[in-house]
Amino acid sequence: MPVSVVPYSEVDVLIIGAGPAGLMCANALANARVNVRIVDKRAAKIAAGQADGISPRTIEVFQSYGIGERLLKESAQVHQAAFYNPSASGGIELTSRAPDVTAPSARYPFEVALHQGGIEAIFLDSMSALGVEVERSTIPTSLYISKDENELADPASHPVRVALQRLDVPEGQPQEEIVHAKFVVGADGAHSWVRKQLDIAMEGEQSEFIWGVLDMVPDTNFPDVRNKSLVHSNHGSALLVPREQDRLRIYMQLEDKDVIDPATGRVDKERIGPEELLRVARRSLYPYSLNPTTGILWWTLYIIGQRVASRFSVENRVLIAGDACHTHSPKAGQGMNASMNDAHNLAWKIALVVRGWADSSLLSTYESERRKYALDLIAFDKMFSTLFSGKPLTEENSDGVAPEHFMKTFQKFGGFTSGIGVHYDPSVAVLDRNQELASGLVIGERFPPYKFIRAADAWPFEIQDLLPSDFRFKLLVFTGDYSDPRQQASVKSMVANLQTPESFLNRYTTPGKSSENSRFDIITISKGRKDGFDFLQFPTLLRSHWSKVFVDDIDMSGSFGGTGYSYYGIGPEGAVVAVRPDGYVGAIAPLDHVEELDAYFASFMKISA
Repeated sequence: MPVSVVPYSEVDVLIIGAGPAGLMCANALANARVNVRIVDKRAAKIAAGQADGISPRTIEVFQSYGIGERLLKESAQVHQAAFYNPSASGGIELTSRAPDVTAPSARYPFEVALHQGGIEAIFLDSMSALGVEVERSTIPTSLYISKDENELADPASHPVRVALQRLDVPEGQPQEEIVHAKFVVGADGAHSWVRKQLDIAMEGEQSEFIWGVLDMVPDTNFPDVRNKSLVHSNHGSALLVPREQDRLRIYMQLEDKDVIDPATGRVDKERIGPEELLRVARRSLYPYSLNPTTGILWWTLYIIGQRVASRFSVENRVLIAGDACHTHSPKAGQGMNASMNDAHNLAWKIALVVRGWADSSLLSTYESERRKYALDLIAFDKMFSTLFSGKPLTEENSDGVAPEHFMKTFQKFGGFTSGIGVHYDPSVAVLDRNQELASGLVIGERFPPYKFIRAADAWPFEIQDLLPSDFRFKLLVFTGDYSDPRQQASVKSMVANLQTPESFLNRYTTPGKSSENSRFDIITISKGRKDGFDFLQFPTLLRSHWSKVFVDDIDMSGSFGGTGYSYYGIGPEGAVVAVRPDGYVGAIAPLDHVEELDAYFASFMKISA
């Protein structure tokens, strides 16, 4: 009888789990031309339901990968929030309306809503064009990390071994494969198999609040059905989110007795179904009517759990992302957004290490940055969920939640819930110096949007569109007024420093590679007027292509622009801003001491062999 041979393969990165976090990571690494595989136990992609809200920052991230326009086209935009509270007649009444997004620097001052299957389809199509497909009906059965320190330290090694089992192969064909990977990313959800194999604990607690969810196309006289509506009623709380194709998502608070199995203490879906959930929703929305026109499209139940993994990686070789390392309520719309931004933070770091451009120590900043964010998110989620799930303030309930307090909390934390205000602390990837040179930028936060005029053709450009997620650091050189002889001398001196052999710009070149594969992209932004401006006056280093020079001036229609320097808090002396591949400000240096960036890049970059 012949002995079956288990197939063996090698890969740079193996991703386990093809939800939003896994797909974001796979798409990003495919864009970086990293050899990546992604497996998922599900036989087919999601068709309906699940998560659906995309925050303003996440829209920016989609745009940075070139997939933002499709997201905006297919989703519903949510610009306004409506707040409802108990009325004297026993039902609910409109208390106030407010902007849904309150972050002043949001490029997209709204959220968008699209069912998770639609969001995943955007990634799947983008990946497919790059030659990467999800390997479905595939599960991991064992995971082993080498204990050889030399192998773990060798960037070219494949120290992680994962056994995969195919669930859909015909009998007689190999079902198992052994994959040796440089890195493994566990993006396999709240019940993560990868996390359990690593014996990583989830720290936190499960709240007492139980919620049901319904998706439908409604027939209703509720006047704010196309706004995000936050409802406090005497019959429980509800959250309404308008969706694509006239759909509506409704979250509603449930009583323990309705859904908890007393024998196990767990949610029991057999105890309540979609019709019962619809009755709960109708009670919360009384006196308004609510009727599904095409039936219930999707429904579920859940208890709010608020937990964070004790660590996000082992040996910087196996890393977990998304729900695998943090779980929280969907009330603030952060679950899927947090998951995808985990992957966005991680992917560029893995890509640079795989390429040999960065030391593996850079990967340690993934946990330090994203775990802190997850802890902050849990703290916010506990407060917001308690307010949302709490009884409303009434004459009978003097300890209830006051409408004014709830709305102020909603607005106060707008920077956090929008993703705009996420802040990363100092590390090898964040150099906390020279903040005063650009007081309108925050070191460790995403580079905010603004429109500058391209000098060569007076074409206005959103600066974020000049910062795509192409795995290069962007060096934004704010030259000041180049017509000033003193400023011109300062710029020329800076260029001379950058051209020395010991400068980071020359130390970290990639021999024999084209400019598209360079680690750095220099963009020049000058003060001045577009009429009479000659971009050819700048040293060649600052204009590698005619499209790389911009001027801070008003556009041809006179409707915007011209205040970018003041918006970013940059004085006439100028500055150099290093923007990380994920769009966050990594470092700022003065023109006359640009060598300060040498130490920043030396802390994690490697010289090419």
